[in-house]
Amino acid sequence: MDARSNISLYWKCQFIGWSCAALYWSYTGYTGGHFNWGLGVLQFVTDVALYIAITHLYRNFALTNGWVKLPLNALFKRLILAVAVLGLAYTLTTVGKIWLFRTIFSFGRPVSFHLFINENGLNIFMAGIRLMSIWLLAYHLYHYALREINIAKENAKLLLLQKDARISHLSAQLHPHFLFNALNTIKSLVVDNPTNAKRGIDLLSDLLRSGLYNGEEDMVPLQAELNLVADYLELEKYRFEERLEYHIHIKKGVHQLETLTVPRLSIQTLVENAVKHGISSLKAGGTITLTVSPYKEGLMIQVSNPGTIIQQDAPAGIGLKNLNERLAIRYQKNASFSLTEEDSKVTATLMLP
Repeated sequence: MDARSNISLYWKCQFIGWSCAALYWSYTGYTGGHFNWGLGVLQFVTDVALYIAITHLYRNFALTNGWVKLPLNALFKRLILAVAVLGLAYTLTTVGKIWLFRTIFSFGRPVSFHLFINENGLNIFMAGIRLMSIWLLAYHLYHYALREINIAKENAKLLLLQKDARISHLSAQLHPHFLFNALNTIKSLVVDNPTNAKRGIDLLSDLLRSGLYNGEEDMVPLQAELNLVADYLELEKYRFEERLEYHIHIKKGVHQLETLTVPRLSIQTLVENAVKHGISSLKAGGTITLTVSPYKEGLMIQVSNPGTIIQQDAPAGIGLKNLNERLAIRYQKNASFSLTEEDSKVTATLMLP
């Protein structure tokens, strides 16, 4: 591999930018007459090295203190001070370097440092302010643009995952077996229990409507998600009868269910997984328990059902993979999902900030 390909864009810009500036200063000195080639090369090398060192130190400071992640309003206030500090550093470095070189390479009487800085300091300082302003502007605009591009990519990816979740949800609801079982259950209730049959039709229509028309928002109120889960379990209860029992517990400390938000279909995915791979695979059925508890500054959502992880084959589940990826994009490392088994009971745990 070509070694040049390993040089980052940052270092390429540093070398090219300061080299162009140093070449311009060398050209100015050359056209001014009495140009010393040896001194010109030395000036070029030291200019590039010193000014890269100054700006690189700032870059490390900005990264360490998170300045590249700040919004523009907060960053602008800090940049005013940064420009002044870098301009002063540029001035002291440039004045010291030029005075030292003139003292070493001049044959006449050396000029005192105090006199030299009085004569040239202000001009050099103003030049430093301009140069460092340009450098800071370019550096932070690049990071701002990069951040905006990454946010746009993540939002686009999140939107695609959201649509995938809708499609997966609709696929599950419109699956021939699901519809057949649901309609067959409702049919059996028409004669024996018309009230339950009517309720089953309402539940089925609500479930399909939630997937078809209410899927534009990625985050939904916790209460809305719990209502969806309750409808789903009630409909499945008609199908499994005594083979399915379910309990939904909202622990003390969980308040404002209408304002707390969760990823859409996140709890529904866990419950569907429990029914499909837990209850339906067991002859005796079992109980599904949904518990929502406060945890630190967030929520802990747990769905428990009888069965084993091998039976559920959860790691390969499309719905759970989709949920994991949505959590990673929405919350980064602040949310987690886990699946555990103990005493023939599988528990899916969702931790949300």
